[in-house]
Amino acid sequence: MNDRTTLMHQALAVILFLSLWEVLPRTGLVNPLFIPPLSGVLQAICDLYASGELLLHARLSLGRALIGFGAAVAIGLPLGLVLGGWFPRIQTATEPLLELFAQANPVILAHIIIFFLGIGEVAKTFIIGWLCLWPIVFSSISGIRSVDVPVLKAARSLGLGRRQLFLKVVLPSAAPAICTGLRLASGYAFIMLVASEMMGGSNGIGWLIVQSQENYHVTRIFAGATVLTALAVAADLSLKLAEKRFVVWDVALSEDYLKLAPVRGEEP
Repeated sequence: MNDRTTLMHQALAVILFLSLWEVLPRTGLVNPLFIPPLSGVLQAICDLYASGELLLHARLSLGRALIGFGAAVAIGLPLGLVLGGWFPRIQTATEPLLELFAQANPVILAHIIIFFLGIGEVAKTFIIGWLCLWPIVFSSISGIRSVDVPVLKAARSLGLGRRQLFLKVVLPSAAPAICTGLRLASGYAFIMLVASEMMGGSNGIGWLIVQSQENYHVTRIFAGATVLTALAVAADLSLKLAEKRFVVWDVALSEDYLKLAPVRGEEP
């Protein structure tokens, strides 16, 4: 299946989903009080945009998600690379603690977070950053550990030093796993926005959704959720494009290998 056919199938699936979203509430097959039609949601988004609320809340939410995600990258990426590459014994010894911290839900521990950090922006950013941190740490460790040993030995035999070995062999080889962790973490950042903006907030898309829920304004709930989903999809696509642009290690090697690998029965 070529790229054009794949793209066409994906577009048809999206069009089918949007058509069902519009038609089912309009025909009464789905109660529009619970699931409003797509056109009503789009109208609510236009109204929020016209009033200036949408840009205000979206800008604040996007800033919180980016700061939390950026903090998680700044801490998690070096931590994962160091534990996976230079100090594997420390990583093995601290693995139970890392697993324990990764499973700790910051929403459940909200009262402890508020006690130490208050209910301001720091607490909101911490909640987002905490959940984003662990996919990055574990994917970095996994990427470092999965580096092909014969490739490492071949690079050493060519006289590469420790620093060059890391920059030219280990890091490019671990990059696909790291990118997977980054994309997973970016999704978590937008998921946690709603939870973090519930903590004494007065703005943001998450706060808008919660306020609409309390007032039973279903169309605005779907409008906020749609905007939040669009932001998350845009962030994921950006990371995916960056991965395709900069991470060519696996794809190139795989394609070259397939081209060069002898077919069974043929002479190598």
